Amino acid sequence: MRLDPRPAALGLLLLCAATAGAGDAEELHYPHGEHRADYDREALLGGQEEVDEYVKLSPEEQHKRLKSIIKKIDLDSDGFLTESELSSWIQMSFKHYAMQEAKQQFVEYDKNSDGSVSWDEYNIQMYDRVIDFDENMALDDAEEESFRQLHLKDKKRFEKANQDSSPGLNLEEFIAFEHPEEVDYMTEFVIQEALDEHDKNGDGFVSLEEFLGDYRRDPTATEDPEWILVEKDRFQNDYDKDADGRLDPQELLSWVVPNNQGIAQEEALHLIDEMDLNSDKKLSEAEILENQDLFLTSEATDYGRQLHDEYFYHDEL
Repeated sequence: MRLDPRPAALGLLLLCAATAGAGDAEELHYPHGEHRADYDREALLGGQEEVDEYVKLSPEEQHKRLKSIIKKIDLDSDGFLTESELSSWIQMSFKHYAMQEAKQQFVEYDKNSDGSVSWDEYNIQMYDRVIDFDENMALDDAEEESFRQLHLKDKKRFEKANQDSSPGLNLEEFIAFEHPEEVDYMTEFVIQEALDEHDKNGDGFVSLEEFLGDYRRDPTATEDPEWILVEKDRFQNDYDKDADGRLDPQELLSWVVPNNQGIAQEEALHLIDEMDLNSDKKLSEAEILENQDLFLTSEATDYGRQLHDEYFYHDEL
């Protein structure tokens, strides 16, 4: 199966851990096929302590903070939330929490508290020791070689994020390292990294065959497996905008960078579909308050987390 091409700080280690726990998480999230909203709260509020804090808010305080958030989402102040306004707010929320997480990580990685994160400090935080691979010497063990490749990619991204002559990354550079998709000067690097991995013939494009990676159809099978059909559909209908059978650098970017816009739009449409009582394709404050629990278990409020973050509910955002 093809691995997600997006840069990942934890690389292979995180992938293995996620794969091992995926089945258990799915069962907890959808027991007997039924969705658990409280699971979303536990997972996305950050843990049981945050959930407990959420529960401690009085109904009156929840109501007050929620109305403040609704007011901020309503960009044109017409008293209604449109798909566009909800989508923009959710995207802003995604970026805000990604940046907040990076800032917290920066403090943890900056072992000597000098205001910068060195490559050695990054390694110590990630692996409890400094790792130094030879760029020109492959390892015999396949798993170790995969890790070497991922580690070298991290190092290249670290070096690209470093814009000055200092040996470490300041906060802005660290954010560029952790979230290169959010920083303009990292765009070219993100594209080139994807080309290096997937453009096997070196023509500057990614064909469907290169997109599918090492997949080869079983000669005894009459058709491709379901996941291949899904991947082919994504290639043709989501990424290959000019329908020329290959992904150019800009089309490639839409594949390798997380599409928060699409996720946000989908959630906005879902909320309107579920909460729009008068079928006018937008939400009034009354409709939201009528379905308060649904709104508080959605990405529009980051599953209620925004009610505990003054950045969102304070009068001056």
